[in-house]
Amino acid sequence: MEVGELTHPALLRYLQERGINTGLARLECKELHFIHNDKPYFAIGFPNVAGGYEVRNRFFKGCIAPKDISHIRQQGEPREKCLVFEGMMDYLSFLTLRMKNCPTMPDLDGQDYVILNSVANVSKTIDVLHGYERIHCLLDNDEAGRNAYLDLAREFSGRIRDFSDNYNGHKDLNDFLCDKRQNLVVNPPPRAIVKPKRKGLGL
Repeated sequence: MEVGELTHPALLRYLQERGINTGLARLECKELHFIHNDKPYFAIGFPNVAGGYEVRNRFFKGCIAPKDISHIRQQGEPREKCLVFEGMMDYLSFLTLRMKNCPTMPDLDGQDYVILNSVANVSKTIDVLHGYERIHCLLDNDEAGRNAYLDLAREFSGRIRDFSDNYNGHKDLNDFLCDKRQNLVVNPPPRAIVKPKRKGLGL
């Protein structure tokens, strides 16, 4: 596998179609060239803590093992707050929205970030998240996202908040960014909701 800077026009176009700020994405992601089933592929790679990658292009969604969470820690003083996302596109969507809503002071490094890369990885976040005083979850508006939040809320009661209502009616942050409305919502169970304090996501 070859790992390099994210520059391929087709991959950048794919991100643009998903509404993602490509300048931000190039700072967070890599370009991967690899062989799968004896065929060459190139894709966007989002690194995790174990040395693996989440892999995306227009036609392929998967990972290069080992599968694990991603933890973005800022330099300098330890941050008190951590934002939790389900997938890499949700994280990149948040950065894009923050830059769009607060272009002069986006404060992207004011907090750390954890990306699950799969709701099956919730248990892997526990040790990491214990180091934070405030945990803000921006998980998907579906059953898997709700269950992931409830699992975390049981562990971090009193310092965890659910911000998914800020993109209610959308499946996830990327759909919110692209304004793709959710077609089916069947009486989701209530969750503690924090209303936004300002324009944007209220974080």
